[in-house]
Amino acid sequence: MSTPQRLWIKHPSAIFTANGQDAKNGIVIDKTTGTIIELVPSFSTPQSPIDEVFDASQHVVLPGLINTHHHLYQTLTRAFPGAINKPLFPWLKSLYPIWAKLMPNMIHASTQLGLAELILSGCTTVADHHYLFPQAIEHAIDLQVIAAKQMGCRVTLTRGSMSLGEKDGGLPPQQTVQTDSQILTDSARLINEYHEHQTGSMINIALAPCSPFSVTTELMKETAALARKHKVMLHTHLAETEDENDFCIKMFGMRPLDYLESVGWLASDVWLAHGIYFNDEEIQRLGKAKVGICHCPSSNMILASGICRTKELEAAGVKIGLGVDGSASNDGSNMIQEVRQALMINRLRYRANEVTHLDALYWATKGSAQVIGRSDIGELAVGKQADIALFKLDELRFSGSHDPLAALVLCGAHSADAVMCKGQWLVKDAQLLSHDLNEIKNQHHNLAKQLILS
Repeated sequence: MSTPQRLWIKHPSAIFTANGQDAKNGIVIDKTTGTIIELVPSFSTPQSPIDEVFDASQHVVLPGLINTHHHLYQTLTRAFPGAINKPLFPWLKSLYPIWAKLMPNMIHASTQLGLAELILSGCTTVADHHYLFPQAIEHAIDLQVIAAKQMGCRVTLTRGSMSLGEKDGGLPPQQTVQTDSQILTDSARLINEYHEHQTGSMINIALAPCSPFSVTTELMKETAALARKHKVMLHTHLAETEDENDFCIKMFGMRPLDYLESVGWLASDVWLAHGIYFNDEEIQRLGKAKVGICHCPSSNMILASGICRTKELEAAGVKIGLGVDGSASNDGSNMIQEVRQALMINRLRYRANEVTHLDALYWATKGSAQVIGRSDIGELAVGKQADIALFKLDELRFSGSHDPLAALVLCGAHSADAVMCKGQWLVKDAQLLSHDLNEIKNQHHNLAKQLILS
């Protein structure tokens, strides 16, 4: 067995554990196992022998942030002229023909760049929802696995699907959809090849029809059965806009949540993106079923979709997490900025004392972990994975601030100084350690131009 390498992240200026435990003098990590082995409370020193010290006296320390909903391929179409200033359905219609031309090198480059952007913002776990599989990129998830391993962060790669194209009453072009059989076969393959069931897993697979009205009813049911056979999570978009509710009533004769329940999806192994337009009775049903909701504030603001009823959902028993959503509807991939956005947009619905910076930080950490079905990440506690984000408050925007943890959110932090995942440094001195960022940016930007011109 390897000799433990114990690192003390010492004397942080502030620390958020996401569980209320005292770790004011820092945390001790076993870098060999990638786990937290000790919290060091106020006025204490570590009980464990220490091999290395990281002086965190200038840092705010958080659990690694967890992004529970993204579309990494969309980093190639940020601020696309044809999609600007449009609500969801027209926005999708303008972009689907472009996304239909994606090539394998574009999938790898967009995944790599999006993950780099997220890691630099303090994010250590990313759930990505890829649902476009035209013939050229039938193995898109495999390409994402390669990119994720290169970047060193955790991922939940959701095998999305669309089987209803324009000719069948759906929104996407026909070249972007697959048959139910193709989708189920590839879903099973990906679970068997890549999903890691063990504690501390780096790659998880989930199954994720794009939306209930972009696939057949039979596929919704069979996807749920396949996921439960293999004990993986289920994910989809739901109740993002009023137009979506109207579309679902027209297509199925029922509201989205009623349809979701009819196909066996109202359950604790399901998380939904957006979840804005639920009525009071539906919120209670979601809570009773322990469904998770990924709140996507920036995307919801850009598309003018609405404001998620986070507090009512949470009070009912719904698990709440945060997501940046696709980089063509955000148009960025920055998790610490999303924490601030979550606080701000919720202040438009609730009173100032009803939603705090601590609520927003909780949603981005332990809340998000619960949403994607993980109990080993999202908090700083003994036995949990050593996924940690450290932020300095040394920019002009922080000058004159007094509460470091509040300042991190209220003054608008946008980048981490150091990031660790599974006990390994991914970022130090605000620099990504694994790759040359200029190379990533140049390749990605050239491919983005190529996609638009093709």
